Amino acid sequence: MPPTESSPLLPAEPRTEAPFPRAYDSKSLDTRSTTSSHSSGGSGSPRFDYGDVLRDVIIGFSDGVTVPFALTAGLSSLGSTKLVIMGGLAELFSGMISMGLGAYLAAVTERDTYEAEQDERAACPPPERRAETHAILERYGVSRAAAGPIVDELCADERRWLRFKMDFDLRAERPAAHRAWVSGVTMGLSYFVGGLIPMVPYFLLDNIRDALVVSVAVTVVILLGFGYVKNYVAIRNHRAGAWGALQTLVIGVLAAGTSYLIVKSLDRGET
Repeated sequence: MPPTESSPLLPAEPRTEAPFPRAYDSKSLDTRSTTSSHSSGGSGSPRFDYGDVLRDVIIGFSDGVTVPFALTAGLSSLGSTKLVIMGGLAELFSGMISMGLGAYLAAVTERDTYEAEQDERAACPPPERRAETHAILERYGVSRAAAGPIVDELCADERRWLRFKMDFDLRAERPAAHRAWVSGVTMGLSYFVGGLIPMVPYFLLDNIRDALVVSVAVTVVILLGFGYVKNYVAIRNHRAGAWGALQTLVIGVLAAGTSYLIVKSLDRGET
């Protein structure tokens, strides 16, 4: 075609396709599956999610602040500082062990469930693997003809297919080997630290009434701050943080008040 007055002086560069956006890179679709199949299980490397650690801290600390505080507040109605300290410490250590073991066993069960599911999928015969893979892709509107090369590539390697099945279809992640004991230690220590705070005034003050007042004041501040931070970190909203602070405070106050009234009424009944 001959040039015209509106034609550019230099010939246009041949049009090239824009690179695939990095925002849609397969690694960014699920950061939990970024590592290639270097693990022995073949369905992605073990993951260590710091969100799980935060969850353990929240559960352990919130229970630790609430339960021992309610117990010591109730025992303080008996008027014996020694009784409050001994009873509080007994509950604190038993609660720490119980919470830690519970978290450990829960993590072990999660790992065993993953391994059992993986073994069950590994026993799947090749024709069934292809049928399952086609069914998964068809849910997203991929025709059998278009999915054929993808299915061939996935089913050519057992580890690759297992990783696809566990990560993409079942949304199951391989827990880290040390996840169980980390969860147990984290939750147990969080419970101990949270429960020790309301007890400190009983160690420092001789008058049990003064110790109770200080313990209540300190615990109210802790409950408000912890409830706010817990919700704000999760939702990133100040209103949600304030609501979380109010909820945590109400639960703690109700637990402590109920414990105090029950122990007080039982003590009066015996006298």
